[in-house]
Amino acid sequence: MPSIRPLPPQLINQIAAGEVVERPASVVKELVENSLDADARRIEVDVQRGGSKLIRVRDDGVGIARDELALALARHATSKIATLDDLEGVATLGFRGEALPSMASVARLQIVSRTAGAEHGWRLTGDGSECAGSPEPAAHGRGTTVEVHDLFYNVPARRKFLRTESTEFGHVEQMLRRMALAHGEVALVLRHNGRVLFDLPAASEAFAPGRLRALLGDVFVDNSLVLDQTAVGLRLYGCVARPAFARSQGDMQFFYVNGRLIRDKLVTHAVRQAYQDVLHHGRHPAYVLFLELPPRQVDVNVHPAKQEVRFREGRQVHDFIFRTLHRRLAGGDSPGQGERVADLPLAAREPEPTWGPSAAPGPRALPLGINDARGVYASAFEFQRPDGQGAAAMPAQDAAEIPPLGFALGQLSGVYVLAQAADGLVIVDMHAAHERIGYERLKQSAGAGALQRQPLLVPAVVHVSPREADLAEAHGELLQRLGLVVGRLGEGRLAVREMPAMLQGADPERLLRDVLADLSAEGDSERLREEVNAVLSTMACHGAVRANRRLTLAEMNALLRDMERTERADQCNHGRPTWIKLSQRELDGLFMRGR
Repeated sequence: MPSIRPLPPQLINQIAAGEVVERPASVVKELVENSLDADARRIEVDVQRGGSKLIRVRDDGVGIARDELALALARHATSKIATLDDLEGVATLGFRGEALPSMASVARLQIVSRTAGAEHGWRLTGDGSECAGSPEPAAHGRGTTVEVHDLFYNVPARRKFLRTESTEFGHVEQMLRRMALAHGEVALVLRHNGRVLFDLPAASEAFAPGRLRALLGDVFVDNSLVLDQTAVGLRLYGCVARPAFARSQGDMQFFYVNGRLIRDKLVTHAVRQAYQDVLHHGRHPAYVLFLELPPRQVDVNVHPAKQEVRFREGRQVHDFIFRTLHRRLAGGDSPGQGERVADLPLAAREPEPTWGPSAAPGPRALPLGINDARGVYASAFEFQRPDGQGAAAMPAQDAAEIPPLGFALGQLSGVYVLAQAADGLVIVDMHAAHERIGYERLKQSAGAGALQRQPLLVPAVVHVSPREADLAEAHGELLQRLGLVVGRLGEGRLAVREMPAMLQGADPERLLRDVLADLSAEGDSERLREEVNAVLSTMACHGAVRANRRLTLAEMNALLRDMERTERADQCNHGRPTWIKLSQRELDGLFMRGR
């Protein structure tokens, strides 16, 4: 057996570089984070050949003093922490002191920096050797420039794993876009092979609406809901896209903790739960969210790449994220239930008309099992006044007296309800809207009486591991509240004795195993609720008013009023919008009025 011996410093650095420097995008991330920590207000990134030939990052930050340049290339040398107490409350993006020495061990690195009081800058180079030499005078403005040449030139095996130039640069661009979203107060320039890809000016705040539009496009912004909620020392703010904007991939999901972009299973689970009733199967939500909490409540020292964190109060964070998003999506774009984002900046939101119960008309409610309506129709298109006097314009009223979704004018093709609101024309998909109303009512009824259980004629015996059996025993009360009564028969056997009555015919073994998997991973399970909600959704769909059902004007108005009182009324159970509005300005534009 070979004897134990210490590794050479260069090899140690190259091993460490494998965790920090994965590809050119990793280098860009670490260098830009250093610039942000140095209070830079302008950062320029130049890349050649996807980053394999050159990566240059220049900033106007505080700079590095001459006598500290050599330390900057030494492993575990940093200005950001000094004690364990500092580590437990890290407030900077970088802190490990590994990035620059890791880069210097696998590339030719040059760093030039000048502090505010220095007469000139200083240059230091490194090429993977143990000694980096001495700093030399160099012309440079205040701030720091780091150049990384020939990445992995001395590690051929790693260089072979690099993809094509376009692929590697795609990762660089994506990384910078993600970082730019969280730091709108910093101007950011990206060039590739001398061509400017984007030049983002600085804004007055970190979460800048203009930055959102520049990086994610008008469509995302115009389909987003703004939120800003604070509780128990936590703050969650940003934008969540309406469910109708759901995407086939999770490529528009940006979550930041104290300004740090992270990927976290707890966060993903909370967001997925919040969208579970309004998102079509297989689609992914889009969002840009920022979570702020005391630095000591989150551990960022989990992985060298610093893209994973661990929350000290994970359940509290999960519930806060879920409830905040759930409430915001419940209001959605429905007037009177949440602020509508017609345009950004966030401070310039268009006020919505309010609707008080004292001004509400008195149409009869629209039940789930509605009888045939006997209205007066002209072909497939009917107009009636609220007073039932036939086709005529809606009587003039004070805008404050008109409810958010307005008063019904008639039906179009037996599918859509047209209504005149205070500021335009509202078009409602009557089946989708009625389906959502019925679904929410069924959920409230099921929740009010708890889930009804049905005993199994023959208990289903499920063989599990001892750990899973302990888990089921420990969460027995929770399982019972969900409608699942489970008994323990031995060290590795469980018996399902009762199930939710709505899930009659479902496989009890599959349900129990799925729930235990959730409990093991998340500490909670929504599996049974999701199964029950799926049944309720089907019931609501079958009970909703069908296409070509002719409604009286009173029934149309009842549907509109029910929508205004129902959570998530702007989306059906499958993630489709239930209504849209054409403003007066948009209608005028269609007919070129005022030009």
